[in-house]
Amino acid sequence: MNTAPTPRIEQFLTFYNNLSSANLEQLAQLYHADITFIDPVHQLNSRQALSQYFAHAYERLQQCRFTAAEKLEQAEQGFISWKMQFAHPAIAKGKLLEVDGCSVLRWQDNMIIYQRDYYDLDAMVFQHLPILGWLTAKVKHRMANSNA
Repeated sequence: MNTAPTPRIEQFLTFYNNLSSANLEQLAQLYHADITFIDPVHQLNSRQALSQYFAHAYERLQQCRFTAAEKLEQAEQGFISWKMQFAHPAIAKGKLLEVDGCSVLRWQDNMIIYQRDYYDLDAMVFQHLPILGWLTAKVKHRMANSNA
């Protein structure tokens, strides 16, 4: 449990909980123009590319909320583990889903210059798609029962 203040991580969490397709211009208040953003699907290397990614990602997103678990901020680096609740019409028929993840952050000039998000893409997307869900479940089952 972290008891040290984490003002930049709190700003980060507040930003994401208020983010929508209608306020993407606020990225410039949090992210450096030369941001490197990495997640299980993308590596983006500018705030413009990140803005385009979020514009697409939030276009049909019905709901998205992050709850912090652990937070650590030290000098120009930070870490937050989180639980994301989200609903998207193309995933699980729009049902509210939860995914655990974490973000590693680095700041430069008090703006985020590096963000790497870790989360289980299978839990977020694949297991909720009819064919891929069945296939990933079979692979997991086979791996769990393997003697190798």
